Amino acid sequence: MYIPNTTVVIGSVAGAVAVITWRVRESRSPVSTKKIIIPPLGMSTGFSMFVVPAFRIPWMWAAAAFLLGAVALAWPLLATTRLVRQGDTVTMQRSTAFLSVIIALAAIRLLARSYFDSVLTVQQTGALFFVLAFGMILRWRAQMLVDYRKLIRLR
Repeated sequence: MYIPNTTVVIGSVAGAVAVITWRVRESRSPVSTKKIIIPPLGMSTGFSMFVVPAFRIPWMWAAAAFLLGAVALAWPLLATTRLVRQGDTVTMQRSTAFLSVIIALAAIRLLARSYFDSVLTVQQTGALFFVLAFGMILRWRAQMLVDYRKLIRLR
């Protein structure tokens, strides 16, 4: 059985803590189109890693990872995200289940990564998980934008 090294576990825990901290801070301020669109745009710069041959993965793998992220793994984020209108502003309502979702996604990532690290290079594993995460974030943020626009039209 593969046991992940300490660096991977610490990195995963740090990432989960960062996401939780970010989500709590995000729920305290009004949502805007800019705040919804900028995270996936910023993350999209990560596709520059594919310039380096070591990070390249087959198109079918990339498509499968993207679809898995967008269809299956985005669902918990969609289920725990709710935009509400408070006066003239739209805010994100905190969900008590969000912490459980982040912990579960981090555990799935850690277990899956331990398998993929044994059959792929570290760079290819990183690329695969980047595409998966991008699919998740893109779908989540796209749905947030649709919901935000609906709430803004209700003014």
